[in-house]
Amino acid sequence: MTLHTDYALRMLIYAATRSNGMCTVNEVAEAYGLSRNHLLKVAQTLRDLGLVETTRGRAGGIRLAKAPEEIAVGALVRATEEEFALAECMQAGGHTCAISPACRLKGMLHEALGAFLAVLDRYTLADVVQNRATLGPLLGIDANAA
Repeated sequence: MTLHTDYALRMLIYAATRSNGMCTVNEVAEAYGLSRNHLLKVAQTLRDLGLVETTRGRAGGIRLAKAPEEIAVGALVRATEEEFALAECMQAGGHTCAISPACRLKGMLHEALGAFLAVLDRYTLADVVQNRATLGPLLGIDANAA
């Protein structure tokens, strides 16, 4: 997975761990020790996908636009990844490998990728944050925080 997808998952986990789901990009960046600028792009992607709502201003921030049970992990990964090329031969226009016409590895990698995504398709954000009480303190979220 790319960092963009990783950070999207982390941002959704953080928002879902908050009791009211409202948080700021700065809070997410601080909790995970990540780049605020990169997270701003991630928040925009999540907004464009309809997964978070954004509010500007002093009391602004981001919050989940859907219930955690409605956010499928597999669908998120598919939506945020640009390409699933596990090897050069799987890239668009990637046919420079000398054995590409006869190689069977490409089919095996496609199968492995399908299995990877099939597992993620079985889960939602709600499954990821079932342990909110444990996640909260690790992310610096007070159990009584709004």
